[in-house]
Amino acid sequence: MLRSAITRSVLVLAFLAAPDALLTAHCRAADWTQFRGPGGGGVSDDQDVPVKWSSTENVRWKAALPGRGLSSPVVADGRVYVTACTGWQQNRLHVLCFDEKTGKQLWERQFWATGLTGSHPKTNMAAPTPVTDGKFVFALFSTCDVVCLDRDGDLQWYRSLTGDYPTITNQVGMAASPVLAGDTLVMPIENAGESFALGLDKATGKNRWKIERDRQINWTTPLVMTNNGKIEVVLQSPKELTAVDPATGAKRWSYEAKGIASIPSAVAGQGALFLPAGEFTALKPRSDGASPEVLWNSIRLKPATASPILYKDRVYSLNGGGILVCADAANGNVLWQERVKGPFSASPVIANGKLYAVAEEGVTTVVQLGDKPLTLATNEVKPAADKDLLLATPAIAGGAIFLRSDGWLWCIGAKKEQ
Repeated sequence: MLRSAITRSVLVLAFLAAPDALLTAHCRAADWTQFRGPGGGGVSDDQDVPVKWSSTENVRWKAALPGRGLSSPVVADGRVYVTACTGWQQNRLHVLCFDEKTGKQLWERQFWATGLTGSHPKTNMAAPTPVTDGKFVFALFSTCDVVCLDRDGDLQWYRSLTGDYPTITNQVGMAASPVLAGDTLVMPIENAGESFALGLDKATGKNRWKIERDRQINWTTPLVMTNNGKIEVVLQSPKELTAVDPATGAKRWSYEAKGIASIPSAVAGQGALFLPAGEFTALKPRSDGASPEVLWNSIRLKPATASPILYKDRVYSLNGGGILVCADAANGNVLWQERVKGPFSASPVIANGKLYAVAEEGVTTVVQLGDKPLTLATNEVKPAADKDLLLATPAIAGGAIFLRSDGWLWCIGAKKEQ
């Protein structure tokens, strides 16, 4: 059984490209460093994202990917990171880095999977989105292999979580993404086998804490939020929300309810937390350890797979029928709804008052938000093959929107000077 102590040289198959000169690494305010970007909210401050494009128009660059992946690209300090999987039964795991301006591949690292590789045909082993602080990138795969690489691709540490916890299962494909809370890397490993959340020291990969979770399949990504001046990590499961201290894992508060979503993740802002569920719920967390106050519920905002977005006092939800619903964040009253072309696996994102909804078949609908919705464009990119769908949530950074399929990574935006 492979253990965490496996050396770097055993698992690293190839350092395929020499990194360029070492630069001072840091995240810019406009970077997109995790699943759904800053704070996991799906909103960018970028003012220059294109509204219209095609497979040839407004394409800054396009890069081929070696294999399948549902993970979103993440962008930090001029570099774009993405994961993929190839090989027999998806047992070869890839982390790739591209130059944000040109699309040049700067490096690629490969690892053997040590965990189970079975999954539903629609998903794969490169489903979780990596997270970066600009200096390091942390990639979790559905096989429960975790790697930490620096921005130049040098391996810092590696863990085989199935080596440490052999009863973890991967029946239909795990997809929850890791997040950073300060110097703690939070890993959601919820499944039908040994189920838990881990807080790892991001510098070493060693456990800081481990919390047992219900043994059930769950794809939601943890939410890092501020509650009364304190950072909390909110873990979402079908029966309960649990807020913990990111440094120790100690429980701060919990909220129990039936029918909490197991795919779309919660979003926080304006002193509230918005929870996708059978009855979409707005909660106000307390500071005394008591359960949050329920502000309102709505059955009209129930999403499918897409996570909701909070933007300028309004909350947006995209349901399975391709209906985009806008509601007042203060009371849940529905203000308008608009049909957009689906179906959708990706969550929508917002930049400069415009919502971008990426459908599986490669069509992105751009909706101008306001008192009434206005569809500005429906933009299509041609995937590499008929089955090469766009299932990943896009990223926004540097005046561009990044789309990924199994075969390609597109940077949609005006070309930049070299």
